[in-house]
Amino acid sequence: MTSFIENQVMDFTIGPTHPEHFDKLRAIELAAFETLRNAGAVTGEAGASSLEELSNFSRNGLLLTAYTSDSVPVGFVAGKVEGTWLHIAEIDVHPQWQRNGIGRLLMERILLTGQQRGLAGATLTTDKMVAFNARFYGTLGFNIVEGHAQPPYLVSLIAEEISKGFIPARRVAMWVIF
Repeated sequence: MTSFIENQVMDFTIGPTHPEHFDKLRAIELAAFETLRNAGAVTGEAGASSLEELSNFSRNGLLLTAYTSDSVPVGFVAGKVEGTWLHIAEIDVHPQWQRNGIGRLLMERILLTGQQRGLAGATLTTDKMVAFNARFYGTLGFNIVEGHAQPPYLVSLIAEEISKGFIPARRVAMWVIF
């Protein structure tokens, strides 16, 4: 895949995450948190997935990383299976690499993985007011799911996110059916 950054052509690949890159993924997640903070989507202390969480995503084949041509991680997507659904637990692209299509390609790849596994669809939670979140997911076929239509794990997850400092009025659950 090719991306344009500062008038340069940059090649990158998306593939399984190598465990030796887990610390780099955590750094990407923390840097991306600051992008969300600057957009008003989050408050509180930045946090990153634990090494155990990343290991679990990886073990299940649902941790994909975008690598530069020299094998440097610049973004990742992590998912888990919740019943018959693929839940997108995290997606982050380092701020220096954002707005180059990497997030879209990561999402397309993990959604394809969910489809290939015969899952019903995919879910996620996000900020509904930041342009690069809910509207972006909408371009991938996701729709807001509310009330009784939400699977119970999404209700619990949003409550947990709010307890960590996410702003309640901005949180939304979304899904796409395969």
